[in-house]
Amino acid sequence: MNTPLAETLSVAMLVLVLVCAVVRPFNWPEAVVAVPAAALVVATGAISPAHALDEAEQLGPVIGFLAAVLVLAQLCDDEGLFQACGAWMARSAAGRPRRLLGQVFLAASAITAVLSLDATVVLLTPVVFATAARLGARPKPHVYACTHLSNTASLLLPVSNLTNLLAFAASGLSFTRFAALMALPWLAAIVVEYVVFRRFFATDLDAGAQAPPTGDAPELPLFALVTVACTLAGFVLTSALGVDPAWAALAGATVLAVRALLRRSTSPKALLRSVSLPFLAFVLALGIVVRAVVDNGLDTALGHLVPDGSGLPALLGIAVLAAVLANAINNLPAVLVLLPLASASGPGAVLAVLLGVNIGPNLTYAGSLATLLWRRIVHAHDAEVQLGEFTRLGLYAVPASLGASVLALWASLTLIGT
Repeated sequence: MNTPLAETLSVAMLVLVLVCAVVRPFNWPEAVVAVPAAALVVATGAISPAHALDEAEQLGPVIGFLAAVLVLAQLCDDEGLFQACGAWMARSAAGRPRRLLGQVFLAASAITAVLSLDATVVLLTPVVFATAARLGARPKPHVYACTHLSNTASLLLPVSNLTNLLAFAASGLSFTRFAALMALPWLAAIVVEYVVFRRFFATDLDAGAQAPPTGDAPELPLFALVTVACTLAGFVLTSALGVDPAWAALAGATVLAVRALLRRSTSPKALLRSVSLPFLAFVLALGIVVRAVVDNGLDTALGHLVPDGSGLPALLGIAVLAAVLANAINNLPAVLVLLPLASASGPGAVLAVLLGVNIGPNLTYAGSLATLLWRRIVHAHDAEVQLGEFTRLGLYAVPASLGASVLALWASLTLIGT
């Protein structure tokens, strides 16, 4: 296939895949369109089979890691971890919505960092709805916090987000070095988000609530908490030994799965559902389609826009470019496109890309798949998300939190080094 035709086909397939992921016609899984699109760009020669295989080999460990973390998060929910979290938020809020917002920020930040953004969107958001209803508080500030923090608070660890796993592989950093460099940007972005939320939702937070009903609190699932702690320790250990951290995630998921199967609190079919095979197939297919677009000229076009170096102006430019691209084509394709271009400037540039593709999607619905999923969950609870309000909140939060996190990353690189 000649280059102009291959470029046109690749771009058309990428647009089609992204539009169907946003709209989900007939409630089809994202993979229903993405997998045939990937097959088409390979069959027509828009991408060579060798390059498609190379992309699949690069994404394979990342997808395996993601599958294990999804199972781990679902089993933690089955153990009652999120229900216990909701009861803690209700008790500690003591009928004060502003305090409840702080508890939601703490819970969502920790859950996103440790169990990934999917756990916050899919498992914590319904708990926050129930907690707000239990207190008679207006749910909007607390529910919006779940979607913003599913993106912003996913900066800390390689396991927090699929984009992080991709950046982690491209950065060459160890697990602990990655976390050390991203700790300050993670904290800076969350603090800025919290300040923005307090001001933006001042009326809702001043509306008042009621004290939580008395009664026995749910039992804290100690086994699940210990397993998650051991899994995190396993991430650090495997990284230090040069072993893929996916093995640690698999070990943690296996321990909880075996326990749940023995106690008959889950089934093999339920475990298979929690892996979310259609979504994993979508990720792989999307990677191949994006690689086709890159091979047919996008890398050359963007190569002129990506700043060189790891100084503060370069980091800011890379992060802004990544944020814009994430809102234009979704953050997963954006990170797949930008990482090869930024990696030449070192780990600092790779982490700047991550800041852009993780924080930037809070500006629009289509910026990340997590936001789209959150929107469906909100509608399932008979609540409405207003596009204007969502965008205004993003215009306040995204530039401020992105700027603060880039400055914090530059400080971390200066103080710690790579």
